[in-house]
Amino acid sequence: MSQQSASSNHESRITNHAAGESRHIVLAFSGGLDTSFCVPYLKEQGWTVHTVFADTGGVDADERAFIEQRAAELGVASHVTVDGGAAIWDGFVKPFVWAGEAYQGQYPLLVSDRYLIVDAALARAAELGTNAVAHGCTGMGNDQVRFDLAVKAQGEYRIVAPIREIQKEHTQTRAYEQAYLEERGFGVRAKQQAYTINENLLGLTMSGGEIDRWEAPGEGARGWCAPRAEWPEAPLQVKVRFEQGTAVALDGETLPGEQILAKLNALFAPYGVGRGVYTGDTVIGLKGRIVYEAPGLISLLAAHRALEDAVLTKQQNRFKPEVARKWTELVYEGFFHDPLKADIEAFLESSQAKVTGDVVLETRGGRVDAVAVTSPHILNAKGATYAQSADWGVEEAEGFIKLFGMSSTLYAQVNR
Repeated sequence: MSQQSASSNHESRITNHAAGESRHIVLAFSGGLDTSFCVPYLKEQGWTVHTVFADTGGVDADERAFIEQRAAELGVASHVTVDGGAAIWDGFVKPFVWAGEAYQGQYPLLVSDRYLIVDAALARAAELGTNAVAHGCTGMGNDQVRFDLAVKAQGEYRIVAPIREIQKEHTQTRAYEQAYLEERGFGVRAKQQAYTINENLLGLTMSGGEIDRWEAPGEGARGWCAPRAEWPEAPLQVKVRFEQGTAVALDGETLPGEQILAKLNALFAPYGVGRGVYTGDTVIGLKGRIVYEAPGLISLLAAHRALEDAVLTKQQNRFKPEVARKWTELVYEGFFHDPLKADIEAFLESSQAKVTGDVVLETRGGRVDAVAVTSPHILNAKGATYAQSADWGVEEAEGFIKLFGMSSTLYAQVNR
């Protein structure tokens, strides 16, 4: 989990001036098994490979340095590291929190940084004057859809997907990739041999091994969230300030959104908040199973939901989830640039006009609750409190109940 600020404007570049190939391609690079395999594979296909790592806040300084070193070790022509924390906050986190709906009620869309990674790769391709881009997505997963559709929505590009290509001949692709790299003198980190790991500011996902076999995740399948035995004894309370639906401060300190999310990750991960095992319907129709950890995002969603419940009308609270689920499906399935997504976001933003106030979150481990809400927009009735007191009479209550249940009552009377 990244402890560094995700908002710095740092960009680093490594260039190998000895590269002499004429065909240039930009590879979205993370330093993991799949994208590491892609570099020598593409080079052997005659490409001059330029790698881009979009740091969307999931790595610390050491891991970032490792990724740059890994690119150089693999012999890329150039490598660029771009900070993407602010982009992922503005482009994904804000509308996702406004929506407040996880995919199939469970999964908080933790790999939505893919769209920002595509943007970084296309920007680098424009700098190099090439229309060729590559990614390390498999032919069995959702990410290939997200990458390809995001690229196609932004221009005419040639997309190369080496992992999809080798799957035509090799069924055990991870084992093949590992052997391929080792035969060429490139090592593979032990954890990458067992699991596919995705990590960013939003959270962490793991698949592979016993997870794919529908077994209980092993001890190795753990990222940020501490196990039960290591949870602190003292409870944690954190106050989140929202303005028009967007988190702007933490415990009274105004911060950029990406820093708020990074701090929430650091605060709630030791309590095991935001960890789950999720099985869902993938874009391509297979069942997908992952371990996910999203302490900051789950906490932020809990705070926002509590504030929304208090300030939105009954009709808003009933209707909004229906629209929000469609937004979530569009983002999950790769339609990040579809006009309908922008249309829905216009509605979501409008719904946040009065979602301003403070929420106190509390955890004692494993879950997070919104224990206090303050806002000038809470829909309190001056003369009534639910189940306690009312400023209407018995006759009014009985008349309301009679009219409200008229249809059901008539059905019962007619069909006795």
